[in-house]
Amino acid sequence: MPDSQPTVVLVHGAFAESASWNGVIERLGAGYDVVAAANPLRGVAGDAAYVRDVIRGIGGPVILVGHSYGGMVITQAAADEASVRALVYVNAFAPETGESALSLSGKFPGSTLAGTLVQYPVSTGGNEVAIGQDAYHAQFAADVPPDLAALMARTQRPITEQALGDGLSGAPAWRSLPSWFIFGDADRNIPVAAHRFMAERAEPRGQREIVGGSHAMAVSQPSEIAETIIEAVRGS
Repeated sequence: MPDSQPTVVLVHGAFAESASWNGVIERLGAGYDVVAAANPLRGVAGDAAYVRDVIRGIGGPVILVGHSYGGMVITQAAADEASVRALVYVNAFAPETGESALSLSGKFPGSTLAGTLVQYPVSTGGNEVAIGQDAYHAQFAADVPPDLAALMARTQRPITEQALGDGLSGAPAWRSLPSWFIFGDADRNIPVAAHRFMAERAEPRGQREIVGGSHAMAVSQPSEIAETIIEAVRGS
């Protein structure tokens, strides 16, 4: 592979963690340099600043891949970062200036996430939320085997309410960078109508809708996700 090939940086969203990308990494194989970042899930500005640190530590061109709330983060992190060549949105938010994860998920009917959440205060102020373990399989990962979904529920990373409510600041990076979108039509966190709206607005180079795909397609559909990432690497 040529030295100019970008590193793929994978950014997980809420209620997941970096190991949720394991199947995707395996399918990308040895021919691709990949980093799965540990998204702090504290707030869009701070999380984006952390991802920029990861990008700058790599020191070369990158493709940013975001899942769910991770789409908020990569959209902001890529702004004015010359090393970012493309964006890939995996069941992810692709916000316009001022839009938040909460506003986008509520833009169209269909999300059942709110009724599954548990919350508790954190010492830094405000609350953080997680999906109740008894609801996790059906809500987040309906097309994942039950034993694996139970493990994911136990290892999920909670997110602050602030992060979910933070709007994108500045111009969205998808306006100036090539983008690819892949999403499932059975996503219960983000309605498929919202996915279609965001993808059509961004005018991506590639768009795939997976029949029966849950919100956790990085786990349940890793081959399809890897194929989309490879398209972005080759097309950017």
